[in-house]
This record gives sequence, C-alpha cells and structure tokens, in this order.
Amino acid sequence: MKTPAECMTMADIRAEIDRLDAELVALFAARTGYIDRAAEIKTGVGLPARIGDRVEQVVANVRRHAEGHGLPPDKLEKLWRKLIDWSIEREETVLGKDDGHDGSGD
Repeated sequence: MKTPAECMTMADIRAEIDRLDAELVALFAARTGYIDRAAEIKTGVGLPARIGDRVEQVVANVRRHAEGHGLPPDKLEKLWRKLIDWSIEREETVLGKDDGHDGSGD
C-alpha cells in the first residue's frame, strides 16, 4: 500500500485505486449481509423495509463522518441515499413492497 504522495506514476495511482475499490466492494458485501439479516429480523417483528427515522439517522451519521474526513457532506449524502434505496429494495425482496407506512410510528 502506498500513500498518495508515494505514488510516482499513473500506474501507481491506478493500482492503489483498484486496491481500494476491491476493499470497498468487500465492505459493501459485508454491509449487505447485515441488510439481509435486518430483513429477516424485520419479518419476525413486523417492521417495513423503510423506516424513515433510521434513514435520516444513517444520513446524519454519514454527513458527520464526511465532514470529519474533509469530504463534501452533500455529495456523500446523495451517494448514501442511493445506497439506502438499494438496501431497502433488497429488503423488500424478503418483506414485500412498503405500503406507504415508514415504520416511524406515525
């Protein structure tokens, strides 16, 4: 592993980006395991895939982490909302489509 400053060629940069992409995919796979388990648990307790309060909590966490790393929180929020939507769609394959209820107790 090289730091960005240690990369002297585009080949070095590309190798490090490819390495990081592989790590990111592995992390997304691990996250997906938790999404699948959440769907199983939600089935047993009658919760919908989309729980509005939790979505906003996840987004707030991501924004805070983005700021802490000097990244633009608005851009990361946009990316994460797509990830959340994908995760909810995945849960819905187990739970069925939401009926408009967001699980927030409203």
